[in-house]
Amino acid sequence: MDKTLSHLAELGLSEYEGRAYISLLRNSPATAYEISKHSGIPTSKVYEVLKRLSEKGMIALFEGENTKKYIPVEPEIFLERHRSRTESVVKTLKNELTALDDTMDFSSVWNIADYDYLMNKVIQMIQSAAQVVLLSIWKEELEQIESIVNDAVSRNVRVAIVHFGQTRFKSGQLYQHPIEDTLYQEKGGRGLVAVTDSKEVLMGTIFKYRKVNGAWSRNRGFITMAEDYIKHDIYIMKIIRRHDNLLKARFGSRYEKMRDVFSDEEVA
Repeated sequence: MDKTLSHLAELGLSEYEGRAYISLLRNSPATAYEISKHSGIPTSKVYEVLKRLSEKGMIALFEGENTKKYIPVEPEIFLERHRSRTESVVKTLKNELTALDDTMDFSSVWNIADYDYLMNKVIQMIQSAAQVVLLSIWKEELEQIESIVNDAVSRNVRVAIVHFGQTRFKSGQLYQHPIEDTLYQEKGGRGLVAVTDSKEVLMGTIFKYRKVNGAWSRNRGFITMAEDYIKHDIYIMKIIRRHDNLLKARFGSRYEKMRDVFSDEEVA
């Protein structure tokens, strides 16, 4: 009973409304007094509750010569009607809120400190992408969104990924970063950068215990910076794939001299 009442509450029913409807499913037709007796709803409240259920299309009233009795609308009919109405409202709201969204100033940068919110935002961005997805991501996070990325590729969205750690994932164009352990030690966490359609950007660092320091924005400058960050990593990956031995010989086995931006030296 409690579990069912909880689920009905998620559809917008009060506890009394849920109790009355369940009571009628078990015993109907029934008078208001009988419903009150079987459901535990106070008699002073039961008529108000039944009126609301009738307005919601969940019960029907039959009036006899001397009494009024109620019967429940079949759950399949009530739930299908609710689903259809909810989908219609969601569709309408999506159009209305999107129109408002287009008029808003998104030059601000919104901070993100929650890991689940970070991942949900990445998923939403990729699902909404129409043309391009750029990702810089570690194994732990990529494993959670593989199916989302696959869906984007199936929609002919162009996907390029800079990946840290070993993976068998093959969808999109993937570039394996060669020194993920060194970067992790330097930053103390895993980086995540996502840019979609040159319209929105998500950047964050994920530390131990899923602590997050991240941000989301539609700021044009922020987007350009993130796009350049991912693209330049890809440029380097292409060079390393073709000239790895030469680069290590000249700059060190972990590219130490190349990564030192305060000098332009090679290995002695």
